Amino acid sequence: MTNNDILRRLRHALDLSQAQVSEIISGTGVESSFATVSAFLRREEEHGFVELSDTMLCRFLDGLIIEKRGGRRDGTVPEPLTQLSNNEILKKLRIALELRDDGMNAVFEEADFAVTKAELSSFFRTEGHRNFRPCPEQVLRKFIQGLGKKSLPGDETET
Repeated sequence: MTNNDILRRLRHALDLSQAQVSEIISGTGVESSFATVSAFLRREEEHGFVELSDTMLCRFLDGLIIEKRGGRRDGTVPEPLTQLSNNEILKKLRIALELRDDGMNAVFEEADFAVTKAELSSFFRTEGHRNFRPCPEQVLRKFIQGLGKKSLPGDETET
């Protein structure tokens, strides 16, 4: 999965408009226009496609954390990572959506995908730790798929 695929899937799973994606990225202190986001969301074969860098995807994920949980107390925005792994993406989504192990497993269950508690915790270990395990693309894909099917806390609309 490319960064553009991840952004498209997250936008769909979290039911975000292009304007909302632009606002989320702008929340990290970098201006993001509707046209830029539109170019990121296009397919590779479409005219006007722009490849999404790890830095910009990280800005979106950091902006999502700010949007869902609020900013840092000191008002600073974290510097984006220049290289983003599937583990980092999963970790940032976990933080943004305030999910614990049981919440993460509920999302995976929505996608009919089983992940053991030990396997899940290995994705959040520091690289170099003896129990660290790189997050496979399939795990990230299934998590995002499960997000699209799951009603997350705080997403209920009052009528």
